[in-house]
Amino acid sequence: MSNTFLGMPSLPVFGHGNLHATEPFPKAAHRELGNAQLRANLGHATHTIRDKRAKVVAELADWEELRDAGSAIKDATMANLPALLGQFEANFTARGGTVHWARDAQEANQLVTELIRATGETEVVKVKSMATQEIGLNEYLEGQGIAAFETDLAELIVQLDRDKPSHILVPAIHKNRSQIREIFLREMEDVDPALSNEPARLAEAARRHLRRKFLSAKVAVSGANFGLADTGTLAVVESEGNGRMCLTLPETLITVMGIEKLLPRWEDLEVFMQLLPRSSTGERMNPYTSLWTGVTPGDGPQNVHLVLLDNGRTAALADEYGRTALNCIRCSACMNVCPVYERTGGHAYGSTYPGPIGAILSPLMTGITSEENSSLPYASSLCGACYDVCPVKINIPEILVHLRGEDVDSRRAKAKVPSQMDLMMKGAEWAFSSGSRLNLLEKGLPLGKLAAGRDKVIKKLPGLAGGWTQSRDIPAPPEQSFRQWWAKDHEPSTGVVPGNNSSEGGQA
Repeated sequence: MSNTFLGMPSLPVFGHGNLHATEPFPKAAHRELGNAQLRANLGHATHTIRDKRAKVVAELADWEELRDAGSAIKDATMANLPALLGQFEANFTARGGTVHWARDAQEANQLVTELIRATGETEVVKVKSMATQEIGLNEYLEGQGIAAFETDLAELIVQLDRDKPSHILVPAIHKNRSQIREIFLREMEDVDPALSNEPARLAEAARRHLRRKFLSAKVAVSGANFGLADTGTLAVVESEGNGRMCLTLPETLITVMGIEKLLPRWEDLEVFMQLLPRSSTGERMNPYTSLWTGVTPGDGPQNVHLVLLDNGRTAALADEYGRTALNCIRCSACMNVCPVYERTGGHAYGSTYPGPIGAILSPLMTGITSEENSSLPYASSLCGACYDVCPVKINIPEILVHLRGEDVDSRRAKAKVPSQMDLMMKGAEWAFSSGSRLNLLEKGLPLGKLAAGRDKVIKKLPGLAGGWTQSRDIPAPPEQSFRQWWAKDHEPSTGVVPGNNSSEGGQA
């Protein structure tokens, strides 16, 4: 396919695929909160990972400078993306690879299916890939009679259990080792019935299960962590060696990569090879870093393809405030510190990308107007912990607030009558625009004390304000406001109430 992105002053907005949340976050989160085992698994895993991260990050005196560099590199990439994509395609093609362009999930899935069918094979092995999860490739291939076998241990666990990933880095984070043992005993052939739940024994069982696939597979499908524009090189980092097996043994290698994964220069890897492992697994370096540049005669896959995927990324790039979300390098550090994710898990987000980054990526790439997506920006306390740990300094809280504003504007545009919130804000505008009006309202404070009753707390408010009292009580208001107290005890001679005289411009 020709490169329809190039020669344009900016990237056009194309379609998107399976990124939509399946149900509103509040509904899904309420269900997941009832799973005590899930919360225990998540709590243990996220605390372990973030403690490891904090330790290895503290070893680097220039960590903040590395974050600044990573952010600057990604910003420059997004600003020059059309030209870099053209440069990458030329270099990748010159080294024997073939580039295909996919506007959305449907095009990408069809392309991969055609490439597999051209080999005559009906089975493929897969390297862990968020992009292929995003487009629903496994399910699509199954419908076309092609079996895709996940080779990453956590992805294998999820696939065998017919489940969905709950974490970017550790897809099976919501399962403990006893649950994994039961899955292996139930789903794997030739597994020792005496299999224990020791991690080493579980890993050995998975290794034996996968070895036959590695040695017989003629086709592999991978994702990519980075693409280097100046050399046409692709890079995958992983911890188990399964990626290395998939990238070297098969005859055909098909990679699916989002267009935002580019880096301008080979030298840029120096920055990201320090940022990514420390932020993701709490390691100083990844155990396996695989790089390949096209085809090497007589060594490795001889039939190398790359599907460059848009699937809503140009829509995100067009958002002036949200485009930095595309800088994400999928390290999952934001998820490991998020108090909301730790209690609900990834399934509550309902889309491929969970946690804080998912709460902004999904609405940016597929739109804020659906009920499912519109609830995601509210899945946050805005504590800022995600921003503090992001290796490329994506200001997730700022983007969340921006998307909340878009959601409110969208709802207001659809509504035929003002909402309760609109009326409340209009009332607040009227009251706070004049000191005398505010003083008049403050005289009604004793009524609040009556509403509080003997307990001196207000337990239930009507209408929209009732959302506040669903999980907290409001203390009874004081008998007098600060302004009234000041006028009574500090300015008895004039009776002037602060903010209530004309010389202050009528401001409260």
